[in-house]
Amino acid sequence: MLNFAIDTAKGAGSILMEHFGHISSYKHKSTPIDLLTIADIQSEEFIINEIKTTFPDHHIIAEESAIIDNKSDYRWVIDPLDGTTNFVHNLPIFAVSIGLQYKEETIVAVVYNPAADKCFWAEKNGGAFLNGIAIQTTLTNTLSSSLLVTGFPYSHDDRWNKGFDLFKALYGKTQGVRRLGAAALDFCFVAMGRFEGFWEFGLQPWDVCAGALIVQEAGGKVSDWDSSPMPFSGNRVLATNSHIHKELLELLSEDLI
Repeated sequence: MLNFAIDTAKGAGSILMEHFGHISSYKHKSTPIDLLTIADIQSEEFIINEIKTTFPDHHIIAEESAIIDNKSDYRWVIDPLDGTTNFVHNLPIFAVSIGLQYKEETIVAVVYNPAADKCFWAEKNGGAFLNGIAIQTTLTNTLSSSLLVTGFPYSHDDRWNKGFDLFKALYGKTQGVRRLGAAALDFCFVAMGRFEGFWEFGLQPWDVCAGALIVQEAGGKVSDWDSSPMPFSGNRVLATNSHIHKELLELLSEDLI
């Protein structure tokens, strides 16, 4: 199943690269900044067809399609193009994200950035890898020595201003905060040691499913902001190298969104 997920993610990535740099039109979804392109659609169609052909009885949750509920213990969670806004603007920070769960526990995860040909993957209790080389989180143990990454939701609701207040607070306590626009890659960059931590709210299952396992298998930790297990919904997520997790939780819990 891992090899299948890797091959499928790379196949979808090839579809994305056929369109990268050639997007002339797109649609709006929930808000004017929530975009959908032909690349999203074709990538997802390819992934779903591959799963249906190889594992016809499996359950599928994908960003752009209706849930395919086959009452299976196996559930695929798919983002065919994480970072669509980056993609539209020819910024090569985007990815295909594929997670596989068994009885609601993620057991296989693949995140592939085709623009850089970087393929992250993990298998439950099997470690995390980037292009076949094992990766690990950093050993940094203080927030003041950490570089963090975050993102912001599409909806400008009551939580939006609180999110920027939190950004300001954490920016002042660290070596900096980055905003890259692709949550699946944010997880992976924590896993490989580019960042010590990633927090965000208002995400979706396909944004977090694969990346969370990759962080954990690289030696990191993921949770909700109140230290409970990370919600499958993606409502509030925290992923760290594990060493700064407690310190970050204390700050996040002061003003839970």
